[in-house]
Amino acid sequence: MKLTYIYHSGFAIEAEEVTIIIDYYQDSSETHPDQGVVHDYLLQRPGKIYVLSTHFHADHFNRDILAWKEKRPDIIYLFSRDILAQKKASKAEGNYIRKSQVYKDDQLRIEAFGSTDAGISYLIDVQGMRIFHAGDLNNWHWSEESTEKEVRKAEGDFLAEVKLLQAKAPAIDVVMFPVDSRLGKDYFRGATQFVERIKTSIFVPMHFGEDYKGGNAFAETAGKYGCRFITITQRGETFDINK
Repeated sequence: MKLTYIYHSGFAIEAEEVTIIIDYYQDSSETHPDQGVVHDYLLQRPGKIYVLSTHFHADHFNRDILAWKEKRPDIIYLFSRDILAQKKASKAEGNYIRKSQVYKDDQLRIEAFGSTDAGISYLIDVQGMRIFHAGDLNNWHWSEESTEKEVRKAEGDFLAEVKLLQAKAPAIDVVMFPVDSRLGKDYFRGATQFVERIKTSIFVPMHFGEDYKGGNAFAETAGKYGCRFITITQRGETFDINK
């Protein structure tokens, strides 16, 4: 099984006869946002293609994905319900899911968990692998700008969501989680709290834009909790995630 970093929080999972694309914002080309690993390769890949979006924010959902159905009429779209509520897509254009709901077919099982921002996060079981994409689930504390009360609330909300996930999935094979240095001096805090509570075999940073150094700086901390850390250096990079 392979994991490809597309851009920002966008990833693709390649399993046998299954492709899962999550939170596509733009393709992997740095000069042409509609060219790269998705358009040049993944949309031609045989087997089922699933396209998931965790929420409506523009850096997680791009309506261009709906045009992919012209090339692949068998494509399956699974979106957070806030995308429908915000009128970013119509009811006919996708399957919609909210926290605690499950999508299941003969290839995979996807359960929606919460977020501390818009939308949901996804727990994906496919071909013996358990994979989690956090969407915008994080301890968004902004400690250098927020009040102490706001910081406590942000942390409480985040830990409550992690507790719900931990009860269902105390161990996860691959976790894609925000490591965003824009939060300031404590930007590792949410990621650290996550791997403290949920046994994570492979940790993949995301939501760092062009700040590869900031995203990859979590490697040492992840290693202390027994995680294999995926160091991302460029768009379109592919990694082996087999057990």
